[in-house]
Amino acid sequence: EDKLTWSVSQKVNDYTQIFVKKSALNETPKTINVDIENAFVPDFRASNICGIVKGTAKPDSVILITAHYDHLGGMGKNTYFPGANDNGSGVSFLLSLAKYYAKNPQKYTIAFICFAGEEAGILGSKYFTENPLIPLPNIRFLINVDMVGTGETGATVVNATQYAKEFAALNKVNDDGKFLVKINPRGKAANSDHYFFTEKGVPAFFLYTQGGIAAYHDIFDKSETLPFTVYENLFKLFVGFNKTLMN
Repeated sequence: EDKLTWSVSQKVNDYTQIFVKKSALNETPKTINVDIENAFVPDFRASNICGIVKGTAKPDSVILITAHYDHLGGMGKNTYFPGANDNGSGVSFLLSLAKYYAKNPQKYTIAFICFAGEEAGILGSKYFTENPLIPLPNIRFLINVDMVGTGETGATVVNATQYAKEFAALNKVNDDGKFLVKINPRGKAANSDHYFFTEKGVPAFFLYTQGGIAAYHDIFDKSETLPFTVYENLFKLFVGFNKTLMN
């Protein structure tokens, strides 16, 4: 492989696969000796973390901000996957918004969910849509943030083509404030925690920033390498867009 990445799964194979970085070998070895200890935990339990700031005028109308807080953990004693961009950046961004809205309640209820189990197959968000603590029809819009620690070349919004009116409103807020250099539209994709909500009829965006570091699902996704280029501007964009949604 040119680049080694890691992931987690809901199942375990009955055989072992070993990926080796090309640059680590000068030639193909005839034999490789490895000692592997692996344990699959089929009933591992994790929790979603939820909070709300109740609306002042229309508390039954909800804008929902989401981000997954899980990552890949470790591999043995010496290997650790920090997950700073994926998705420590999204969780910190959600908490910044929660802190702001706690001090500045809005007309609508603003709700926040940090999901578990995203890396294993967007499990936390799937569970929530099947066991909602908020009636799903009350969610006027959901914005999921996953990997927002960069932004030199802008951002991309999944479901932009599904919700063209809302995407146009987001772009207008961005153009007026000159927050991001560009917001790219993308269609429907089952690649983060927004997905099962839209499958249940909840309008939703998934936004991620682009540019900067290329670390992804590897040991180099560290907080000290994140530029947070547009972090403050992205915050302003979200606040402005949420105002537009409420009006």
